[in-house]
Amino acid sequence: MEQALTTQIVLTTLNARYMHTAFGLRYLYANMGELQPSTIIEEFTIQQRPIDIAEKLLQHQPEIIGFGVYIWNIEGVTKTIELIKQVSPKTVIVLGGPEVSHLPDKPAVVDIVDYVVMGAAEKSFCELCQLILSGNKPLNCEIQSDELPLDQLQLPYEYYLEDDIKNRLIYVEASRGCPFKCEFCLSSLDKTAKPFELGLFLQEMDKLYQRGARNFKFIDRTFNLKVSSSVAILEFFLERLTDDLYLHFEVVPDNLADKLKHTIQKFPEHVLQFEIGVQTFDEKIQGLISRKQNNKKTDENLKWLREETHAYIHADLIFGLPSDTLENFSKSFDRLVSLNPHEIQLGILKRLRGVPLNRHNEKYALRYNPQAPYNILHTRDIDFKTMQRVNRFARYWDIIANSGRFKNTLPLILNDAAFDNFMRLSDSLYQTSGSTWKISLKRLFALLFDHLKNSNDTSLVFETMQVDYLRTKERASFESVIYKKNKVAKIGIANKRQQQMLR
Repeated sequence: MEQALTTQIVLTTLNARYMHTAFGLRYLYANMGELQPSTIIEEFTIQQRPIDIAEKLLQHQPEIIGFGVYIWNIEGVTKTIELIKQVSPKTVIVLGGPEVSHLPDKPAVVDIVDYVVMGAAEKSFCELCQLILSGNKPLNCEIQSDELPLDQLQLPYEYYLEDDIKNRLIYVEASRGCPFKCEFCLSSLDKTAKPFELGLFLQEMDKLYQRGARNFKFIDRTFNLKVSSSVAILEFFLERLTDDLYLHFEVVPDNLADKLKHTIQKFPEHVLQFEIGVQTFDEKIQGLISRKQNNKKTDENLKWLREETHAYIHADLIFGLPSDTLENFSKSFDRLVSLNPHEIQLGILKRLRGVPLNRHNEKYALRYNPQAPYNILHTRDIDFKTMQRVNRFARYWDIIANSGRFKNTLPLILNDAAFDNFMRLSDSLYQTSGSTWKISLKRLFALLFDHLKNSNDTSLVFETMQVDYLRTKERASFESVIYKKNKVAKIGIANKRQQQMLR
């Protein structure tokens, strides 16, 4: 992507991390037509200061800035736009993305910008820019996009930079949309899933591969929906296996055909990662939120993937769905733990603008945080105190179970009642530390040891945890780490630096 000679349009967003790439911006850029030479992409992260972002954007002196707005960046985007409008009020600000595509349900930032483009904007954003630059600004500031046939889109893959290919995840899509209607998900608004022409898609993947791309993240909502295409894509990469190849797919848990299974089995370790949205095993809740899932098949497929393949399994559950209770959720959690995925992401329900789930807000007293990321605070069946406990549970699960640092210790923690035992640990950790963040690894080992020794043989706990500790390559001995916090500090004795200051 070459620097524009005269920059009239800047496409920008704030990514969650540097390693993420803004796929949507590259699609817009690919479809800018005659305006492409005067358009650039500027990517930032949510960790950067809004004032620094505003300064960098305004250095280009653009006439138009287009922001991609998502649930994770709405706060930073809003602050950045507020600054831009103070410094350069004539700069036209255009918003797009899921966070602003479901008016009149809108974030406050919509009221201070010039235009909002709703829906898939590859064509409509370019048309809007043409009108603005020609002096024919539309009077209507809310523009609803018409979805283009996929074969009319210019594909974005050539616009990944060499630095992207070398250091970041490369997002790709073999299809768009989803045929399922799970009410908590924006994809439930899609009419169906539509595939890109497979031969053309694989040609683009080959070009990326030849340029050195090895980290591919497929954003297809239902990668394994059409088995023949799934198999063809996997076989394409099987023919190009390297030690550093990484493929990430979102997989429907109850649909693994034999031919697909056979192909998956051919991959070695560290290549495939499957994100599998289980969300809940509760059939009543599944019916309430229009989720079709064969739980028996889901069990069988998850078990098969763990026992018969080298794929890395990341499974999702959601807490806070309508009519869910702590007891019901614990059953789903225990069932999923028994299937032994490598990771369980315990997600707290979030309010997404436009999703059908919002129809349940009053009946089930769904009350959300008014600030992004709009997490659920309480429901008819789950009070705020319980919600906070589960939030802490989720965080501790991430740093203990999902981190992979406590592989030998985790069975001691979970024993024969995974949810109840980990909740006891979570409550204990929070009572002792008062935090779910900034707990050093050594302190975490010490806290876990203190908790486990109260209900297990101390020597067994010591020996088991020491195996995990030695894998961390920490310099201090395990014994010194777990007993350090019990040492009584000497009172009234100055340290060496303090003694020097007293001389």
